[in-house]
Amino acid sequence: MNFAVLVFPGSNCDIDCFKAVEDTIGQPVDYVWHTADDLSKYDCILVPGGFSYGDYLRCGAIAQFTNVMKAVAKAAEEGKYILGICNGFQVLTEAKLLPGALLRNSGMKFRCHDTILKVENNTTAFTRDYAEGELINIPIAHGEGNYYCDEATLKELQENNQIVFRYEAGANPNGSVDDIAGISNKAGNVVGMMPHPERAIHEILGSADGKKMFTSILSAWREKHDAAAIR
Repeated sequence: MNFAVLVFPGSNCDIDCFKAVEDTIGQPVDYVWHTADDLSKYDCILVPGGFSYGDYLRCGAIAQFTNVMKAVAKAAEEGKYILGICNGFQVLTEAKLLPGALLRNSGMKFRCHDTILKVENNTTAFTRDYAEGELINIPIAHGEGNYYCDEATLKELQENNQIVFRYEAGANPNGSVDDIAGISNKAGNVVGMMPHPERAIHEILGSADGKKMFTSILSAWREKHDAAAIR
């Protein structure tokens, strides 16, 4: 299975994502610069955190126009796995690959600490190794992680089981509507989340609860390809 880690000017979690793939599942992984226009060799694309293009205009607003994001949209249509983390989540919403938007944290401060998430949907390719309702410790580091959508969109997310993670009740760090920490598209192959699973793969750093996101992706890919081989 081949992984791509996108790199924009201002990305700062690309190395974390690269190392997380190496350390958790040992699969081939490449850095892919924002000028690339072909992602056909990759099975999973990671859009990392940071400050793409300095967050000028607003977070992710410029990155959406890059060559590589056009290739990401094509990969999403083909059913490949796309995971946007923190700024990557913001980029995916700006590119309309996920609904909603990320606003300034309700407290107007940058928040950087561990958070407890509840796994709301363990049927995606990114969460299948978690139990439904499992509580996991995943760190955050963001100033604009306040997820917002209108009431109609929220109802649709709820009805389609597109809310993948919620912050533990009473511990919402940024004011996100319905305590949302991560969502998927309708097909379930594109997920965006504000917390950083790639920073939670070693117990010595406080938590290894992010490991299962990467093992889930590999497991889902293998199952999909085993089924295709049988056919």
